[in-house]
Amino acid sequence: MPIRLGTSAPNFQAQTTKGPIDFHQFIGNSWVVLFSHPADFTPVCTTELGEVARRQSDFDSRGVKLIGLSANKLEDHNKWIADINEINNVDLSFPIIADYERKVSALYDMLDYQDITNVDTAGVPFTVRSVFVVDPKKTIRLILSYPASTGRNFDELVRVIDSLQLGDKHRITTPANWRKGDDVIVHPSVTNEEAEKLFPGFKTVKPYLRLAKSPF
Repeated sequence: MPIRLGTSAPNFQAQTTKGPIDFHQFIGNSWVVLFSHPADFTPVCTTELGEVARRQSDFDSRGVKLIGLSANKLEDHNKWIADINEINNVDLSFPIIADYERKVSALYDMLDYQDITNVDTAGVPFTVRSVFVVDPKKTIRLILSYPASTGRNFDELVRVIDSLQLGDKHRITTPANWRKGDDVIVHPSVTNEEAEKLFPGFKTVKPYLRLAKSPF
């Protein structure tokens, strides 16, 4: 079954730098960000892992667990983490999946079919820079895929998580370029009478566009 927004995150077992995991057990009752990397000891990936480690507290404060993936062996991961910590002046603490056989990569459709040079010595494709945000119900809420050549914007990832979590708690959506604390959009399913109780003083721009102060 293809992975789409709203589908259940496929379960798997894997070896990681923090020991063996069952993915659904790892999720537990938390939000999770699963993100893949083309290979260990590569320049863009090293900056990305360092950035995520630096921002660990941003994810912790939102109740989000982190787990990386790279198509290399466990011993390579452990050596690479030492480089990541040294280069970025961080202490990387989240697990990284050792997906040398590409089992998880194939399950989540993360293999690179665009760049014919993004392969290992056996000619097997490495992963692209995929991101999956999974909620506590094990439902996939966000899918992002970047080419191997382009590092990700983790400000955007945190922004989307804020929007998703806020929308789950309140009957709202968020407008273009929304940031935490900005005005939100009253969900179309909310009547004006309900909106007066939920969002006192909301503003009607058009009948289909009603703005309210952020519930944050």
